[in-house]
Amino acid sequence: MTRRVDRRGFVKEMGAGAATLAMSGLFPALGRPAAAPQRPPSILLIVSDDQGYRDLGCFGSPDIQTPNLDRLAGGGVRLTSFYVAWPACTPSRGALLTGRYPQRNGTYDMYRNDKPDYGYKYPPEEYAVSAEAILGMDVQEVLLPRVLKQAGYSSGLYGKWDLGMLRRFLPLQRGFDDFYGFVNTGIDYYTHERYGVPSMYRNNGPTTEDKGTYCTHLFKREALRFIGEHKDRPFFCDVAFNAPHMASTLDGPKTVQAPDEYLKRYPTPKTAREKTRANYMAAVTCMDDAIGELLKRLDEIGQSDNTVVIFMSDNGGAGGGDNTPLRGGKSQMFEGGLRVPCIVRWPGVVRPGTVCDEFLTAMDIFPTLCRAAGAPPPKGVILDGFDVAAVLAGKERSPRREMFWERQADRAARVGRWKWVESARGRGLFDLSTDIGEQRDLSEEKPDVLQMVRSRFAAWKTQMDEAEPRGPFRNF
Repeated sequence: MTRRVDRRGFVKEMGAGAATLAMSGLFPALGRPAAAPQRPPSILLIVSDDQGYRDLGCFGSPDIQTPNLDRLAGGGVRLTSFYVAWPACTPSRGALLTGRYPQRNGTYDMYRNDKPDYGYKYPPEEYAVSAEAILGMDVQEVLLPRVLKQAGYSSGLYGKWDLGMLRRFLPLQRGFDDFYGFVNTGIDYYTHERYGVPSMYRNNGPTTEDKGTYCTHLFKREALRFIGEHKDRPFFCDVAFNAPHMASTLDGPKTVQAPDEYLKRYPTPKTAREKTRANYMAAVTCMDDAIGELLKRLDEIGQSDNTVVIFMSDNGGAGGGDNTPLRGGKSQMFEGGLRVPCIVRWPGVVRPGTVCDEFLTAMDIFPTLCRAAGAPPPKGVILDGFDVAAVLAGKERSPRREMFWERQADRAARVGRWKWVESARGRGLFDLSTDIGEQRDLSEEKPDVLQMVRSRFAAWKTQMDEAEPRGPFRNF
């Protein structure tokens, strides 16, 4: 259940800033009923890329600077048992925007070319027919912005798309009204190229208009514009930063890129490992500043109290990320690849400065926001998430009891407190109630539990195999 944060633990961690903001009226005071909204709430969804579980001050980081996200947590709820549906980019984002398991919506692996891993630069003609350029989320799938449009929302996406590059797959054909960002899975922060391939788009066409400008600044600029233009009607603003993902560049070191002004905020690194971490932290802090400006814009237009703000990472940390106390990271089936930081600020629903350790997932965001917006979920579509507003408010327990993951031959399941992993990186049965770091394999001690969890996975697998087929990977 949701609990109040211990003052010594959280307020001390944040300093006096959050308390000052609360007293100044930025966050509704406890016990004071929120003003009745004049319209459905707007939605600001912020997704970071490869950010570690502990890589926010409010999640316990001793070194990373995230004052704006910490203040956001002070005005909302931190979700500490929040899972994504896949341990890497594309399927995780597809599940978020459809509310469905990757195995149900069809996008259960990456849309990615492997040759650049070995230094290969695609000529334009070859890239145009490569897997990365032609694969996309099945057009039968209904995405969140399309559902919100029926309730009168305008939707904008700024940053990473990653669900298909062909015109029929692009955001404007999936329900968004405005788009500026990159269409594949990663880019150079300054050239906006993916291993030498120009990748930035405005709406349905490629653009190089901002080449040379750090992309976090660009995504912030576009989101600020969109929010300002839609101050008088409900909006859905999806800001999908690529920070702190590694830069997708053929030349130079493989690392996260960050502006010098942010690198200077951290101690000068002495080793290659320290440099990777410093670049990573600087990119996160730059993103945090951008988030602070987005929150300030909500204040300026008078919509902070009528906007649901959600922050999350798309998967576990990599490339300098810190997933402590979890095991593993991006691409892995251990908790470090699947359990991610998440914050929700929802004035009038969520009590400020709380923590929720209930079993929740990114697939719950779709039905929860549909209900908040007064938008009926798509007819005939099976959703794998739940409306969890009452859980976020601390009024109910999570209805979720189990969740399953599959990435090629890697598999995992959580059933209650039990977590089972069978993968190339390791395997075992773990009791998350006492072993969140998945260090003690109980397979031999608890064979009956192991059999139970594996049987639940097998039942889920059968259900996914029997679901109405979707492309691009399914054979039908």
